[in-house]
Amino acid sequence: MKLSVEQDGRSTSALRNYLSEINQHSLLTAIEERKLAQQLKMGNLEAGHRLVTANLRFVVKIAREYSSYGAPLPDMIQEGNLGLMKAVQKFDPSKKIRLISYAVWWIRAYIQNYILKSWSLIKLGTTLAQRKLFYSLARTRRQLERMGGDPDAFDAEKIARMLRVRPKEVEEMQQRMNGRDISLEAPLRDDGEDFVTLSNLLVSPVELQDEACAKKEEATIASCHVQAAVARLDPRERYIIEQRVMSERPTTLKRLGEYFGFSRERARQIEIRAKRKLRSELEEFTELLHAA
Repeated sequence: MKLSVEQDGRSTSALRNYLSEINQHSLLTAIEERKLAQQLKMGNLEAGHRLVTANLRFVVKIAREYSSYGAPLPDMIQEGNLGLMKAVQKFDPSKKIRLISYAVWWIRAYIQNYILKSWSLIKLGTTLAQRKLFYSLARTRRQLERMGGDPDAFDAEKIARMLRVRPKEVEEMQQRMNGRDISLEAPLRDDGEDFVTLSNLLVSPVELQDEACAKKEEATIASCHVQAAVARLDPRERYIIEQRVMSERPTTLKRLGEYFGFSRERARQIEIRAKRKLRSELEEFTELLHAA
């Protein structure tokens, strides 16, 4: 526990130092911004660096809007910075709009994409409508809470009306959002010497050695009894059983009849008689096996 607190403290300290550093970069006027953007278009990478550093504080502000999703703030800031750099590359100064007004869409897109990917190993939203619902759902629930709603209640009908989607879509997305991934190494209990994780509770797919040996021995004994029972049949019965029951590609009754020189119906009768004999002989063995 002490280690996690120390790690959290280091993370907070690093974030505080980062925020202090980016606030030292002065903001740009609209004229300075357009001038630097034009220089970047001409290949001046230093101008692009200046455009990015001047707007890093806005990335932090936008990233904090997504704090309710539980993703680490430094990670969201990092993703947002990538979105900002992409926006700087594509920014057109001739449009006469501020860079941040254009960049906000790229920053949000990168942060939202990161949250969706880190939320679960299973894709939450495969379509644009599903991704939109993912973010709208949490926002709408907070809005209902501010209006006096029960924070623990989930009214799919009301949320669906506000978002103009079907209640079933709201319920499905809520189920996906509630089903967060859990590490198999996550500790369930730590009593000093007794450290239990989820992986300790999983049933091993590997069969125990004594059980495997017992099953193999039973199969061998059963095979011997079957072979002995088949050997006690008369030649015609044995041949039909071998061709009809024990073969991977069973022969037709018609072909067996032709082989012995009698009708298909006669071959069927012999097969039934042979199966009855085998069943009678193997029933006693089966009863002994179950009793053991």
